[in-house]
Amino acid sequence: MNKKQLNIVFVIAGSEPLGSAGMQADIKAITACGGYAACALTGIVDEDTRRVKSVTPLPVELVVSQAESFLGDVGAQCIKTGVLPTDGIIHGVAELLQRYPTVKKVIDPVIVDSNGVQLVTDESIGAYKREMFPLATLITPNFREAEVLLKRKITNIEEDIKELGQWGNSVIIKSIEKQFYGGGQGKMAVTMLSDYLYNAETGKVREFVKRKIDTHNVNGTGDSFSSAIATYLAKGYDLEKAVEKGEEFINKAIALGAEYEFGHGYGPVHPCFMEDKVIHERIYN
Repeated sequence: MNKKQLNIVFVIAGSEPLGSAGMQADIKAITACGGYAACALTGIVDEDTRRVKSVTPLPVELVVSQAESFLGDVGAQCIKTGVLPTDGIIHGVAELLQRYPTVKKVIDPVIVDSNGVQLVTDESIGAYKREMFPLATLITPNFREAEVLLKRKITNIEEDIKELGQWGNSVIIKSIEKQFYGGGQGKMAVTMLSDYLYNAETGKVREFVKRKIDTHNVNGTGDSFSSAIATYLAKGYDLEKAVEKGEEFINKAIALGAEYEFGHGYGPVHPCFMEDKVIHERIYN
């Protein structure tokens, strides 16, 4: 009897104590989306809900050996990277990824924190461009990270996003805010968030628009979102459908996470949501 195959996402990322970002967020999102998460640790992040205090990288050889131990034995349908805290780790991981040309790869360039503070060196950013992006199926910068990669402000999203796909990779730029004003005397402003997907295979750009949910519980949102996309790629969805399903997942996870109190700063999303009418109404009405 033929046995079933798991939909495996192998994560190469850091660990943090809150359980809301990094590897912890990746594992939760992958599991919630129906995948199997396995991981190689790149470093240890010390943070509370208000700030990143320090990032301690692991030795490159250990990072690579962890990944070799799993991928060489079990394999994966998708590899997802999170924080790669040094240019040496980026180089080592890139060399590893070259050995798996048929495995889909989601590269989340974790280069700034939620306050816009750059977390890695300029040398590391250069290593991402030279060594990681040419191997990527998809890169997933938020708009701050996209501007750091571009070395300028985003002014023309359709042109700027294609520039970040110059290495042959698809790109999604996350969380660009827009203000819309309703009619009537009050003219209430509504804040919307747009994610833009550039599909390198079709050359087209697609916008995903959602209403911004008023919450501080957004720590690890990018990690959870990119891991959800990676999971749906591992399950065999094409890129655009995987992003559609990832968008649905993260929107519901943010909506449910908004219900909870967590620390004094930025708390977690809640990936283990149930279908809920209240959540649906908050998102879509």
